[in-house]
Amino acid sequence: MTVFADDGRHRVALLVRAGLLPIEVGIVHRLFGQARAGERPLYEVVTCTLEPGAVRTDADFTVNVEHGLEALAAADTIIVSSSDEDYGPQPGGPLQGPLADAFAAIEPGTRVASICSGAFVLAAAGLLDGRPATTHWQSADDLQTLYPRVRVDPNVLYTESGHVLTSAGVASGIDLCLHMIRRDHGAAVANEVARGTIVAPHREGGQAQYIPRPVPQPTVSSTGAARAWAQENLHRPLTLRQLAARESMSVRTFTRRFREEVGISPGQWLTQQRIERARQLLEETDLPIDRVAEDAGFGSAGSLRQHLQAALGVSPSGYRYTFRGSRDHGHSSPAADGLPR
Repeated sequence: MTVFADDGRHRVALLVRAGLLPIEVGIVHRLFGQARAGERPLYEVVTCTLEPGAVRTDADFTVNVEHGLEALAAADTIIVSSSDEDYGPQPGGPLQGPLADAFAAIEPGTRVASICSGAFVLAAAGLLDGRPATTHWQSADDLQTLYPRVRVDPNVLYTESGHVLTSAGVASGIDLCLHMIRRDHGAAVANEVARGTIVAPHREGGQAQYIPRPVPQPTVSSTGAARAWAQENLHRPLTLRQLAARESMSVRTFTRRFREEVGISPGQWLTQQRIERARQLLEETDLPIDRVAEDAGFGSAGSLRQHLQAALGVSPSGYRYTFRGSRDHGHSSPAADGLPR
């Protein structure tokens, strides 16, 4: 039986197990299902499991899954969701039985990702050996103990190492899916998906997944106004003192409040916003690299190259070529600005 349609769409196989969390299934289908180029869907998502049929959830209903593990070998991207059975004692060790055989049949280079405790499956398959990985912070110690070759980071939303990605708790699965869509088709497509789903379009993977500090009370002044002002003025040099002044706070108070509300420092956040602005301009305009750097607030093409290379591993010309290609008339080839891709 053919699992995927032969229509050129990117094929996503979502692997679920007994005790699945329905919200994770919905996240994957909804986000990838909303990604479009005009009216053309960009992804086809197929759900699969070890034994097709009714699969138990962590709620009071089952989910009927038609496809078996054969879907994994045919997929371009595989996403492993979590199971409530992951929250108990884990046996550790390598994958066994049909699941081990199915992972062994996956084409080399296939993108493989996990949501929450799905990381235990990737670890058991050996895919996380020597790689950074994350899972829900409550399960991070168990993952590290059972699979000591994995570089577990319990303090981030998601990780990416080559073709292998992991995410923390359920909500960070949204961030991970949007990140993959952004990687495949650019910020404009990912932002449109986010708008349609009413979620934040982008949170960096390195953002903290859990901050054990009290949430500021609604009556306390927020840093939101300063952030909104900064986003409207990214082309200008912006200082921490200027941002603090927008909220009538001292620099020290503003910095502390900012970290409480956003999870990263004002400087890190500002760099992220500048990178996102540059990506948008590279994807959607024909502006020269120098002008993109100026409008995004990096000041020079050299600074933009340095930051984009550090964040994405690609030069500005390479990034533009990825999303505009031959449509980007009059621009250089990916390596024309002298940086490796």
